[in-house]
Amino acid sequence: MIVSRNPFEQLPSLAVNPEDFEVLHSADTFRTRLLDAISKATSRIYLVALYLEDDEAGREVLTALYEAKQRNPGLDINICVDWHRAQRGLIGAESSEGNSALYKAFAQKYQHPIPVYGIPVRGREVFGVLHLKGFIVDDTVIYSGASLNNVYLQYHGRYRFDRYHVIQHQTLADSMVNFIQYEMITHPAVNDLTDKDKPETKEIRVAIRQFRSSLASANYQFEPEDAGEDKINITPLVGLGKRRNILNQKIVNLLAAAQNEIFICTPYFNFPKAINREVKRAMKRGVKVTIVVGDKTANDFYISPEEEFKTIGGLPYLYELNLRRFAKANEANIAARRLSIHLWKHDKNSFHLKGIWVDKRYMLLTGNNLNPRAWSLDLENGLLVQDHYAKLTDKFDLEVENILKHTQLVCTYKQLEKVENYPAEVQKLVRKITRIKADGVLKRIL
Repeated sequence: MIVSRNPFEQLPSLAVNPEDFEVLHSADTFRTRLLDAISKATSRIYLVALYLEDDEAGREVLTALYEAKQRNPGLDINICVDWHRAQRGLIGAESSEGNSALYKAFAQKYQHPIPVYGIPVRGREVFGVLHLKGFIVDDTVIYSGASLNNVYLQYHGRYRFDRYHVIQHQTLADSMVNFIQYEMITHPAVNDLTDKDKPETKEIRVAIRQFRSSLASANYQFEPEDAGEDKINITPLVGLGKRRNILNQKIVNLLAAAQNEIFICTPYFNFPKAINREVKRAMKRGVKVTIVVGDKTANDFYISPEEEFKTIGGLPYLYELNLRRFAKANEANIAARRLSIHLWKHDKNSFHLKGIWVDKRYMLLTGNNLNPRAWSLDLENGLLVQDHYAKLTDKFDLEVENILKHTQLVCTYKQLEKVENYPAEVQKLVRKITRIKADGVLKRIL
């Protein structure tokens, strides 16, 4: 019997059979499932990710898509990636055409081309990127925070750990495809990266501003469905910018609704003020809060001390300093076991999980990093799951168990390193940032 008030009672949702909701537990399984779905597609394939890399994994995915298109030219295939990220090399690498060169090469190689749309969320990458997630194949939604490259798809023995969910539901798939079609790829700011005559960013700056304004008020459209005791509710949410951002609003509502427990995953510890506030309020009212974050060595920007240091390699240390300050401020909550902080580390693999569980009743699947950048700059989305009759409890318990498998509990803030213990180059960088008072600015864009 449900005795507590449902804060999302008025939120439109879709009714999904619990058996049509699957949780995958590894990058390797995710890659296999995605490639299998592509090979069996009959009507449509829509892939949206921050990037599709020019490496073995990226080329394997692109080859699978092109082979499917050649077998069935009527198959509706569209790929969306970030406009800026697709047209530059990796950070620290030499200047290049980036991944867009790969897309053009494939389009010229095959008879039936596939458009790869560059989505420009802002005029410059640092101020906002496409962080929308979701791979739709026919009526299946494969949802993950992962992009498409070697480490996300576990090539060469290394992986970047994420969350992976497979949902069979036609209306959900239709809603996500319609958003891509009508809110994104039809806009004048969006161009096909396989086109040799695509414009320069400076030529579409006005269109990009209009596009961002349009995205800020866009939502997923669908006819709400009633879910009885035998089904779960899922609501797709999208958000961009601070104002009118329904995704941000529902994240705050989700944390505020917690009565017993909150479980949060984030790869980059830098909570926005609103999340920090709700976490503190939750602990004050007796809610048990668990936070899982990657160890600094499991951060995708981490550079081993024996390698040549680059400025970008300072980021994992900045995130750890944030975490240390948070842990120190909440030392009493840690001691009282109202707060548990788990550091994830597994060999040389990296951590990219995001998401929120509340009272084993509400779950957010999202690519949102739960940081100020996601809160105000990037185009984000998520799937809010309401499981009022505990149909998914076993599946999510297994997922949480899998996540915690390679974690260490932080019993005191003193377990986390101080600046004085960092490599000399990192110490120098941190002190310079503090001296010129750039840390406040950095927190808003990291």
